[in-house]
Amino acid sequence: MTWSFPIGRLLGSELRVHVTFFLLIAWVGLSAYDSGGAFGAAWNILFVLALFACVVAHEFGHALMARRYGIRTPDITLLPIGGLARLERMPEKPGEEIAVALAGPAVNVVIFALLFLLGARIGPDTLSGVESLSSGFWSRLALVNLFLAVFNMIPAFPMDGGRVFRAVLSLWMDRAMATRVAALTGQGLAIALGFYGLSAGSPVMVLIAVFVFFAAGAESQDVAMRAVSRRLVARDAMITSFETLTPEDTLNSAAQAVIRTTQHEFPVVDTTGALLGFVTRAGLFAALAGDQPRTTPASSVMERNIPRVALTAKLDTVLAALHEGAPAVAVCASNGIMLGYITRENVGELMVIRGR
Repeated sequence: MTWSFPIGRLLGSELRVHVTFFLLIAWVGLSAYDSGGAFGAAWNILFVLALFACVVAHEFGHALMARRYGIRTPDITLLPIGGLARLERMPEKPGEEIAVALAGPAVNVVIFALLFLLGARIGPDTLSGVESLSSGFWSRLALVNLFLAVFNMIPAFPMDGGRVFRAVLSLWMDRAMATRVAALTGQGLAIALGFYGLSAGSPVMVLIAVFVFFAAGAESQDVAMRAVSRRLVARDAMITSFETLTPEDTLNSAAQAVIRTTQHEFPVVDTTGALLGFVTRAGLFAALAGDQPRTTPASSVMERNIPRVALTAKLDTVLAALHEGAPAVAVCASNGIMLGYITRENVGELMVIRGR
């Protein structure tokens, strides 16, 4: 989501737009211009904007229901293939997860009902001409909202129906296994959807299939990782063999450390061994690509807000800090001396070694 930018806040969540969303707008406008001229282009762009307003409402349905269970939604991002509400955590009680999952499609059903009561009509002509201006703006919008509700309820992860499916499975099996079954179902659907998109010449359908396939796999890995983390502590996962930097080391010294090691993060410690921050490889490369001289202290580009935990801290606490965007979590003694650190990558390696 590094290519997204905020456009405001609404109901306690930051609303963001991914830059590729504007490629969709441009594509819709150009396609409509060829067939309907400037009026057709403007009308279709307006329709897409109205549609994505409904998508935002869908995502806020999830966010507001999650808030009832004490779960915040830091941001909602608009993508060309829809919206993405980033919950700080997923509810793990089956009943709560079902309620949060159903809240989004329920919003689309309500929008459809309101438009229908206000005069929108869906008939054979609307179904066959959904891409045509002759179908009527509000009738097309009502139909698409109905489609969004139905499509999202397909029981395949990571769609809302897949989350309901996972929650129901969780009543009879552990959450990690339930997620794996729902994710495999979602990936099977994605493969079928991808073949259909290729045969129908629909790049949007192929894009959705790719997103569903990888999102399902990522969610399955994340849940499996969290299941392992509940049984382990920070001591089990921390990296203890690593190279450090001092506040006096330069960008050039840090660059040489990157070359001679496999580290992506370099702790900066003082003479007592207390942690000051981390220089990440990405931050270092950005500084080297800029105008800063190589004699600049590497500490000038280090990240200072590094979470710190004790040796006996539960590993799921560490994962929560990594999920918030920290490049690493430092494991420190009671006197502040750094003993090791943990990254998402080495937690993943631990998960594989432990056999999930």
